[in-house]
Amino acid sequence: MENPHSFRYNMLTGNGCPKTALSIRDALEALEGRWKLLILFALSSGPKRFKQLAAEVTGITDKTLSKELKALEMNQLINRKVFDTFPPTVEYSITEHGASLEKVLEELHYWGLAHRAKIIG
Repeated sequence: MENPHSFRYNMLTGNGCPKTALSIRDALEALEGRWKLLILFALSSGPKRFKQLAAEVTGITDKTLSKELKALEMNQLINRKVFDTFPPTVEYSITEHGASLEKVLEELHYWGLAHRAKIIG
């Protein structure tokens, strides 16, 4: 099977195809919302417990964090490990699949810097 990254073209000005739109839709569904990429970024420095994540992802509510963690786990972007302690200790870590988003986060970071400079000045 051909490597999907071996052939690059300009997606915004090139001739996009329905498969491209479908793969972009799949990616957006897995990463939709305001918080998922920020949670993955927080986990990129190592495993964290719920309250550590809540502190690092500024502005997220516990309810939203819980919902987003479940969605990230369902999409195999993070692991949830429960330790046999009292009370139970739960630790979250990024999976290899989640870590594969590193280039996406890096490009989004640089785009965000350029966007901020263009809009704010």
